[in-house]
Amino acid sequence: MAETSTTDRQRWVEGLDRLTKDREGQDVTIEVLDRSFGDQAEAERLPFAYASYDPKDDVVIVAVGGSSSSYPVVLRHMVPHPSEVDIDLDAGAFRAVDQDGTATIVSFFAPAGG
Repeated sequence: MAETSTTDRQRWVEGLDRLTKDREGQDVTIEVLDRSFGDQAEAERLPFAYASYDPKDDVVIVAVGGSSSSYPVVLRHMVPHPSEVDIDLDAGAFRAVDQDGTATIVSFFAPAGG
């Protein structure tokens, strides 16, 4: 990933805020790669609302939906106590890994017609 910040938590805050500003409303897929339960899609091609890192609670939050009557409910996926966060602003993707090794991958899709 082009702009990777695995351990610098302040860069997580800045990178996820920037990603939110640049990609809000774009469709995303959230995949969870879990050693115990296998790979699972949690959300497929839903409108991206925001991503953030809360240092107080030590959690990465990814929110989708809630932006229109088509998607009135916000789905929040949380990664508690992340050990790694890798952000690629150019490709529009990021990965967060919790302390147990479960990875969440958020992938963005290009806007329709672009």
